[in-house]
Amino acid sequence: MNDSKIEKLFAFIAAIAVWQLGAMIIGNSLLLATPITVAHRLAALFVNADFWRIIWFSITRVASGFILALLMGIFLAVIAGRFHFFKVAIFPYITAIKSTPVASFIVLCLIWLGSQNLSVFISFLIVLPVVYTNVLQGIKSTNVKLLEMADLFRVSWWRKLYYIYVPQIKPYLLSACNISIGMAFKAGIAAELIGIPEGSIGEMLYEAKVYLNSGDLFAWSVVIIVISIIFEKLFTCVLKTFLRIEVKF
Repeated sequence: MNDSKIEKLFAFIAAIAVWQLGAMIIGNSLLLATPITVAHRLAALFVNADFWRIIWFSITRVASGFILALLMGIFLAVIAGRFHFFKVAIFPYITAIKSTPVASFIVLCLIWLGSQNLSVFISFLIVLPVVYTNVLQGIKSTNVKLLEMADLFRVSWWRKLYYIYVPQIKPYLLSACNISIGMAFKAGIAAELIGIPEGSIGEMLYEAKVYLNSGDLFAWSVVIIVISIIFEKLFTCVLKTFLRIEVKF
């Protein structure tokens, strides 16, 4: 275990200690459950068959929204990088999506889509401008001299894309994914909390709130954090592997 991981482990332990200290000072489990209480609730959830079905319901919808936004964001950024008028044309829409409160989108989309697929669309809307903005910035930062040299030697468009654009865009794309995955889960679960689709994490959070069960509330919050981190690590690992694949043209 390297120094960085050790430092993170100690930081995590310190955070748990602060949490425990805060719970002891407040002395009211209704307001702040202790880590031990939350651990007991997590253990009880793990052996419940419905727990994994609920996790699957929410993960598939949030992940679907994220992946759709990733593909659409890259597609729009490539077109905007190639055609200036297109970048200007979609500027108001991207700005509106970035600036409008998530709650407004959730309420509006709840009328259009219903509760079952609400988290898909909300995750999509939250991730789209992040991916679009980052990838477009990567395209704009591409070395002009390399492109001129490629044109001089009549390098094919596919070769320019893979050997010039992709290496330049890669850090921007990875950064966009690292930022937006957590945002997708937060927005998607918030949409479920308002829409309350049956068998979702949002429904479990709503029930915990109704019954003033802070143990369940913290337990499900921990679950959301864990699955968000796991999904982020797995997806970025897959993306890095994909971007390293040698392609012959």
